Amino acid sequence: MKKKIALITGITGQDGSYLAEFLLKKKYKVHGIIRRVAMEDQDHRLWRIKHILNKITIHAATLESYASLVKIISVVKPTELYHLGAQSFVSYSFQDEFSTLNTNINGTHYILSAIKDFSPKTKLYFAGSSEMFGKVQRIPQNEKTRFYPRSSYGISKCTGFDLVRNYREAYNLFACTGILFNHESPRRGFEFVTRKITSAVARIKSGKQKYLELGNIKAKRDWGHAKDYVEAMWKMLQQNKPDDFVIGTGKVHSVENFLKLSFKYAGLDYKKYLKINKKFYRPAEVDFLVADFSKAKKKLNWKPRIKFNQLVKEMTDSDLKIFN
Repeated sequence: MKKKIALITGITGQDGSYLAEFLLKKKYKVHGIIRRVAMEDQDHRLWRIKHILNKITIHAATLESYASLVKIISVVKPTELYHLGAQSFVSYSFQDEFSTLNTNINGTHYILSAIKDFSPKTKLYFAGSSEMFGKVQRIPQNEKTRFYPRSSYGISKCTGFDLVRNYREAYNLFACTGILFNHESPRRGFEFVTRKITSAVARIKSGKQKYLELGNIKAKRDWGHAKDYVEAMWKMLQQNKPDDFVIGTGKVHSVENFLKLSFKYAGLDYKKYLKINKKFYRPAEVDFLVADFSKAKKKLNWKPRIKFNQLVKEMTDSDLKIFN
């Protein structure tokens, strides 16, 4: 039987690295797209996939270049393409709306167009986001909930969702969107609030940092583990017909809950080390996100395995080892 071929944009990120490992276990040939600059700084930019570099094929390209994407897609002709690459840090999207919109919208459009013209049998997974719901219109949020994005990042993902649906309907592509709620792991970038918390806990415990500055600790999110969520991505592309799915845990926790638990695992009282800084508040806040993933549970036979407290402990323990 011919091996399936997967192409992953954003393979150097949290989700991309876990997905690559998952697909290798399923005997896929795995290809990844990375920026050329990452090849020149492998220790810093490729640390999540360093242990599997000899098992995957890397291609240098950028989401801003249609020509570079066409070249790769037309040669690789992947069975499945997982489009995870994006400017994904929401706070940064307020600082540079132009690059966020340009990279995220054009990159998705380029990939869809390249598949349509050069590899129409490729199945596409597009990484949506719970930030598409933004100022939520109903609780919990499912596939029928109206989008109300509150950042250029959220707007770019809504546009990507519409592009995917349009190409699916207009050109009969197998293209679907996973609307993933917050998912974390020890591989999360340090700029994201969860990793900012666990790394600060480790630094404070080891005497390398005195306190932690955060913004809105009352914001509530549906947090799961990235390992669980990459399996949901794969399951979407194994269906007979393409469809869109909300992926989450259905349980909500505040930033303060995460904060309190992480400090507790390290034997510390978070109130002694926390400072609230207004500069970390978003211009337009998203206060409450929680998933109704019943469609995924029914049609994909998917549900999260790793619980919130296990996630926080794993991230905290990992950073305690790194910074001690």
